[in-house]
Amino acid sequence: MATKKKSAKLLRCPTCGALVQQKDEDFPFCSDRCRKIDLGKWAMGVYKISSPVLDPEVLEDLGGLAGGHSKGSRDE
Repeated sequence: MATKKKSAKLLRCPTCGALVQQKDEDFPFCSDRCRKIDLGKWAMGVYKISSPVLDPEVLEDLGGLAGGHSKGSRDE
């Protein structure tokens, strides 16, 4: 019976689409440049979490971080 070789799983870089192997240094990106481009997108707010937070404990924690400011209390 022939043994099957384990093939390396190939994925695509989320930034440029190049093929990347899990063993690559910059995985899941193909390079440090693509990693930094992705980080920049996060920093600029391009990526957003679209589903609302439904966990009551997390909502309480977020309420404590607001520092007592409400939406209508901004000085303009």
